[in-house]
Amino acid sequence: MNSQHPRPDSSGSSSDRSYTPSPSQEARARAGEAASKIADTAREAGDQAKQAASSLVSDAAKQAKGFLNMQVTAGADMVGHVVDSARVAADNLDQGVPQLAGLVRSAADRAEEFSQDLRGRTVEDLISTASNFTRKQPALVFGLASLAGFLAFRIFKSAPPEHHAEHEQGSERFEGGAGQFQGGQFRGGQFHGA
Repeated sequence: MNSQHPRPDSSGSSSDRSYTPSPSQEARARAGEAASKIADTAREAGDQAKQAASSLVSDAAKQAKGFLNMQVTAGADMVGHVVDSARVAADNLDQGVPQLAGLVRSAADRAEEFSQDLRGRTVEDLISTASNFTRKQPALVFGLASLAGFLAFRIFKSAPPEHHAEHEQGSERFEGGAGQFQGGQFRGGQFHGA
C-alpha cells in the first residue's frame, strides 16, 4: 500500500488527462486579467498626467523667468531715465551751486553703472548676488531690513485712517440745533476747542 505512487494498473495517468478549469476558475482568471489591464491603463494614465503636469510647470516657470527678466530690463531703463533727469538737474545747478551739481553728477554716474550692470543680468544672477551678499554681510542686511521695517511701520502708523478723517470733517460743521456757539467755543456738539 504505497499511496505516493500510482498503481500501474490504473486506467489513465494525470498527464494523459487535459485540465479543464471550472467556470468559477475561468471567471476568476478573466477578472484577474481585466484588473491587471485596468491597473496598467491607470498606471499609464497617471504617468501621462505626471508628464503633462511637469511640462506645464516647466513652461510656467520659463514664462515667469522671462517676465521677470523683462522687468529687470524695464527697471534698468527706469534707472537710465532717472540718470538723465539727474544730469539735467546737475546742469541747472552748475551756475548756482557747483558743489551740489558735482555730487548730483557723481550719483548719476554711479546710477548709470548700476543700470548697465542690471542690463546684462538675469533674475537668477541677481538672486545669486543678493544671496552671496547676505552670506558675507549678514549684520548689514539685518540692519537694513530692520530699518526698512521701522520706516514702513512709521509710514503706516502716521497715515490717518479713513473713518477718522471723515469724523473730523463732520465735526467741523455747525448744524443748527446740534449745539450752541458761546464765547468763541462750540458747546453741545463735537467741537470743544478754541
